Parts: sequence; structure tokens; C-alpha cells
Amino acid sequence: MYIIAGLGNPGKKYEDTRHNIGFKTIDALADKLNIKVNKIKFKGLVGEGRIAAERVILLKPHTFMNNSGESIVEILNFYKLKPEDLIVVVDDIDIEFAQLKIKKNGSAGTHNGLKSIVNLTGSKNFARFKVGVGKKHPNEDLASFVLSTFPSKDKKHIEDAIDACADAIIEAVDRGIDASMNSYNNNIY
Repeated sequence: MYIIAGLGNPGKKYEDTRHNIGFKTIDALADKLNIKVNKIKFKGLVGEGRIAAERVILLKPHTFMNNSGESIVEILNFYKLKPEDLIVVVDDIDIEFAQLKIKKNGSAGTHNGLKSIVNLTGSKNFARFKVGVGKKHPNEDLASFVLSTFPSKDKKHIEDAIDACADAIIEAVDRGIDASMNSYNNNIY
């Protein structure tokens, strides 16, 4: 069983922002798997289904990005799962725009949502599926950048990256994260 969590911020105001790539990827995954992510539980929205023979729970934490770990810890504890049974989807400002980067584990880097998960689970041992959302201008405030929307010229590329990320997660659950990394890691869409 896997928990697949896409990080973001709840509310219409944040719906199409760079920081909500995780939510958008969960939506794409839910569409592909015909899963309704509409139950309010674990401080978020959840839906349950299968990828091949594996049971999966899709989660969109509604704790706001910087407190995502609260929702993650609740769901892991409820199902008696370890961080190794967790896949997290996040935006990333340190990789190329519309690039996918898949990691089995590692540090949180500059991402406050990942920092919250690492701090509250006490572990760095969970998979991360990162989607590049572009790089901020040197004088631009980081929070303003990640809470901004994509310009129209970039929307098709980011939609393709989100779709590919959903496919990469399906492959990771079905065939293993190494297979998914071989197929999708560092591709730009």
C-alpha cells in the first residue's frame, strides 16, 4: 500500500499557482485511475484506488504547504505505514522548468512542505516526484514567485509535465521506482 500525497495550498486563490503542482498531479492521477479524491480526512482530501494490484491512497493535504507534515503523519499513523510507503509530489524551483526529477529519498532542500514532512516523520526516506516550475528572478521574493501563476506560453508545457509525473507515479507503483526513474528522470516536457 502507498500513500501518494501531492502538496499544495487549499482554496481558489492558490489553485493555479506554481506551488500547487502537487495538487494538480493528484488530480491528473485521479483522472487516470478513476479515483474520486473527495473525502475529508487526515486534514486533507483523500481518495482510494489501485495501481495494478497495489492499493493506493491519494492525498491532498489541506494544512497549507508549510504544515503538510501534519496531514502526512496522521495518514501514515492511521494505516500503520512507514515513510518508505509514501510518495510525495512537489514543485521545485531548482530544476529546469517542466522537468521531472524523481528521488528515492534525500534532504528537503529549500522546500518548506518537504521540511515539514521530514521534521514530523523524523525521516528523509520517502520518494519525491518533483516538477520544475521555473526559476525566480534574482530580485524576486521566493514566496511571491511560488504563489504566482504560469504565463499562458508555459501552460501547455506544465500540463505535459504534470501528466508525465502522474504516469511516472503509476510506473513507480507498478514496476518500482528504479524503472520509473529510468523512464522519466530529468526529462523536460
